Amino acid sequence: MRYYDLVKMLGKEGFFDLASVVQLTDQRRETIHMQLYRWCKAGKLLSLRRGMYAFPEPSRSVAINPAELANKLYRPSYISTYWAMGFYGLIPEKVVTYTSVTSRVPRSFENSFGSFRYQSIKPAAFFGYRSLDIGGKAVVIAEPEKALLDLWHLEKGAWAEDRMDEMRFQNTEVINAEKLQGYAERYQSPRLVKAVAVWVSVISSQNEGTVEL
Repeated sequence: MRYYDLVKMLGKEGFFDLASVVQLTDQRRETIHMQLYRWCKAGKLLSLRRGMYAFPEPSRSVAINPAELANKLYRPSYISTYWAMGFYGLIPEKVVTYTSVTSRVPRSFENSFGSFRYQSIKPAAFFGYRSLDIGGKAVVIAEPEKALLDLWHLEKGAWAEDRMDEMRFQNTEVINAEKLQGYAERYQSPRLVKAVAVWVSVISSQNEGTVEL
């Protein structure tokens, strides 16, 4: 397989994995893997993680959306916690790392397109996400309520009022308090149910009682 042939086959995809190349050629998997490795060493390909690659410009004819890439680097997963909260405007900080949750073991990846972190939750808690258009691509991301709960679940310790205040929550009108409580109950975690009650109390005080269950 020539590099030109690979560009012709997959240059419009942005990124691709080893399995895709195997399906498109009649060469042995081991042979293809070695050739891709050599092209990475030569700078003709970018390694995103083991078995997943992208073309550098100008061989790549489409822009790569890191949020979409976050979904594809490690499956199943959806973007959540800090990055999702930043996307919804719930926190003032700009979040650089693409934070996701997965039902698999935790992983982290660093590549040319960003830092990607995956934290593990039990399969029963793998819900509360949706597909949104982000930068022209369909990206699977937590609903705002689920992004909060995933954070509260994954970060150790109690979520008391002072800790909630430290998060400097804003634009809290995007949160449906009833959905937040309902989702917390699905975790079957008294700690999360208590965290929801604290959050509602804190936000109600800030908004003069406009958030109610």
